[in-house]
Amino acid sequence: MFLIVGLGNPERKYEGTRHNVGFEAIDAISKKFGIEVSHKEHKGIVGKGVINGHKVMLVKPQTYMNLSGECVREMCDYYEVDPETELLVISDDVSLSTGNIRVRKKGSAGGHNGLKNIIAHTGSNVFPRIRVGVGECENGDMVSHVLGHYDAEDRERVDASMDKVIGALELFLEDNLDGAMNQFNVKEKVE
Repeated sequence: MFLIVGLGNPERKYEGTRHNVGFEAIDAISKKFGIEVSHKEHKGIVGKGVINGHKVMLVKPQTYMNLSGECVREMCDYYEVDPETELLVISDDVSLSTGNIRVRKKGSAGGHNGLKNIIAHTGSNVFPRIRVGVGECENGDMVSHVLGHYDAEDRERVDASMDKVIGALELFLEDNLDGAMNQFNVKEKVE
């Protein structure tokens, strides 16, 4: 069983915000592979299904971004998922240009509170992740930036990035994270 977790905030007011791009990725995966994500379990909304012959569980934590690790830890424990090889976390990244993605096997939280909380609850920063670029904060108000909505051009870029996320997910499921990094990581300055 693979646990595919998209980070975001519950409540309608957060839909379409930069911070909720992980939820959008789960929605895109759900639509592409016909996996309904509607069952409430372990502080998340989940859907179970099969992608390319692999059993998966798609998860949207409902604990709000900063407490995402509570849901992830409970799901990993209950389903005996190894975070190093069977967990994939999808989140936003303000240090990537809008619509670019970066695939990693492990790493720091990079200032992302959802990832910080997952690291705190799992006790490790060694878990695969896909970070989706939502653009840099230009006005210095990070909260307003990540909880803000895209303009029309950036919305198109993010929508187009979902195909890349799905491609990287499929390679992850085939135990080819290196291939995903080679194919989808854009070379750009990361601060």
